[in-house]
Amino acid sequence: MPQHAQNTRVCRDCDGFPTVAITTGTRHADGTRATLRVTCPTCKGTGHTVHASVLARAGR
Repeated sequence: MPQHAQNTRVCRDCDGFPTVAITTGTRHADGTRATLRVTCPTCKGTGHTVHASVLARAGR
């Protein structure tokens, strides 16, 4: 019998690629490029979003 994987929702802002490396254009003394690692602010680096049923409602 086939096994089905859980259907996890992919973040719509980063499309499942939560962390990227951006080059700054400068180089280190050994010749390698200086990079910045940036994570997706929406999913906070997980690549997935939470279901609406998990979110808590605030207010009345």
